[in-house]
Amino acid sequence: MPERNTPWQPGTPCWVDCQVDDTHRAAAFYGALFGWEIEDGGAESGGYLMARRHDRAAAGIGPKSPEMAMPSVWTTYIATESADRTAEAVTGNGGAVLVPPFDVLDAGRMLVAADPTGAAFGVWEARGHHGAGIYNEHGAYCWNELHTDGYRRAQEFYTGVFGWAYGEIGDGADIVYSTFAHTPDGAPLGGINQAAGPPYWLTWFQVDDTDAALRHATELGATVLRGPDDSPVGRMGVLRGPQDEVFAVIDPTRTAGPPPGT
Repeated sequence: MPERNTPWQPGTPCWVDCQVDDTHRAAAFYGALFGWEIEDGGAESGGYLMARRHDRAAAGIGPKSPEMAMPSVWTTYIATESADRTAEAVTGNGGAVLVPPFDVLDAGRMLVAADPTGAAFGVWEARGHHGAGIYNEHGAYCWNELHTDGYRRAQEFYTGVFGWAYGEIGDGADIVYSTFAHTPDGAPLGGINQAAGPPYWLTWFQVDDTDAALRHATELGATVLRGPDDSPVGRMGVLRGPQDEVFAVIDPTRTAGPPPGT
């Protein structure tokens, strides 16, 4: 069971949470689907709920901000040593700061930004809360992936802000896709996909059985948008949750075809 007890390296996707209209409805859905135990942080947390697996922080569920009109959404957070410096880097590289840096009790400091193609993401400066304490197992996040119609511009932006290096694994025509890492020969941290439609970050959760997860999610009120599909990295599916938030599931043990990039 992959666990982490220290802050994530800057530039690493380190946390995911969803913003919804009804947090307790979302807690019931994801708790049943992924086996999460849900903790309510009380009034001082602003209604934010913490999801745990094996007593490890797995994800968050929070209410939408009343000051900002937004759809229900899963947000990817990227680790930083300084939220304030990262905010400056975001604007300096052509992005926009949607929510300026602010302290989250004693848990950390964060901001919400958008890259130049329009995809929103969070930035997390860890203090008391390091980010995900469990990952790459059933019911925990395992991959974070940007879908954008501005592929090269997005790559340039994230390199400027987080120093990412890329490994192209698509064919450059039908599939334009790259993984990102801290260094050119580093372990992949996530992906960037050239795709039509509004840009967004997609959160992937690992499951033991994709077909069973899709069936269960449907029974709980979700809609299957794609899948189940076999791929070289696993059997996968994309879902729209009961409050219209989009997320994906994958069983990485069930692969088909040659490894990407070969």
